Amino acid sequence: MIEKILLAVSGLGHAEEMLKTLKEMPSIQSAKVTVLHVVPGQSTAAAMTAKWEEGGKILANAIQSLNLDPSQVSSILRQGDPKDVVCQVADEIDADLIIMGSRGLKRLQSILSNSVSQYVFQLSSRPMLLVKDDIYVKRINRVMVAMDNSDAAKHCLNLALFLLQGIPGGQLLLANITTDLRGKSSEVNEVIPDKNSVLAKAVAEAEKLGVRARCFTSSGKPGEEICRLAEELNADLLLLGSPDRRPSVAKSFVDIDRLVGASLSDYVRVNASCPVLLARTVA
Repeated sequence: MIEKILLAVSGLGHAEEMLKTLKEMPSIQSAKVTVLHVVPGQSTAAAMTAKWEEGGKILANAIQSLNLDPSQVSSILRQGDPKDVVCQVADEIDADLIIMGSRGLKRLQSILSNSVSQYVFQLSSRPMLLVKDDIYVKRINRVMVAMDNSDAAKHCLNLALFLLQGIPGGQLLLANITTDLRGKSSEVNEVIPDKNSVLAKAVAEAEKLGVRARCFTSSGKPGEEICRLAEELNADLLLLGSPDRRPSVAKSFVDIDRLVGASLSDYVRVNASCPVLLARTVA
């Protein structure tokens, strides 16, 4: 399910550390990795030459730190707008997963600061793993999925089960949130799911693959509750489905639709205490 990974590096953040952690997982060990660094355009030839040299060093350092089998890793150094180039290269190599660092900016800050990760997430339909600068990347053993009846959540469940295969003692944490727009949070409860519920079906899928699953419920504002559960349950990785609500005509107008209303994925990517894998299904 994840055979080609695009790692976008900038010389900052924990993206490389995240990939090294993923590569310890049996399901990911054979995946091919493309390491990308994008050199922004410069006003003078001398500045451009300096940026190319700096970019080459960033790529070399990233590949050295990853310490991967040379047959599994390749590198690309390209000039252009980083936001556009990441999307282009992801399409060129048909990436199954994009890994990027994130400064954890809120939506409006992301728009005003021209955030690369925010832009790529909005325009790419590919699963995207965001690693904030201020979190600690841990060995992945406990994977949490926010579950509902959406196709995007089911897609995340399949990704989580793929990742957990072959991990001794690995746990799938299934979280179902009842929305309470008043913001009143309930206790986090571990439950035995009702037969035929979305949680019960997810547990059945996990059992087929020999993955231990535990189910938790709470109520409150969904974004806040998902982040709270991830922290209380000590999740190493959080998967969140993000249905694509943008009409096709709006896809070239990045961020305009995000200025109105609240986005669950925006809230979680900014506030979660662990790396977040955002995935959507596209009709």
